[in-house]
Amino acid sequence: MVKIIIPVRCMTCGKVIGHLWEEFKRRVEAGEEAGKVLDDIGLKRYCCRATFLGHVDLLEKVHKFKP
Repeated sequence: MVKIIIPVRCMTCGKVIGHLWEEFKRRVEAGEEAGKVLDDIGLKRYCCRATFLGHVDLLEKVHKFKP
């Protein structure tokens, strides 16, 4: 199983957000609205929300290439 790389802290404000990713991903994939999930898990600042909403999982594509 390939794990994703999500920042441990928000790059703008420094809030610890890495531990919230799995719950966010699980709930959004289950069909919940992303904005409501972000509110429920406590992400109120736009910078933290943008980190989650703008994250693209490229690790599965990148790990195929060897140095």
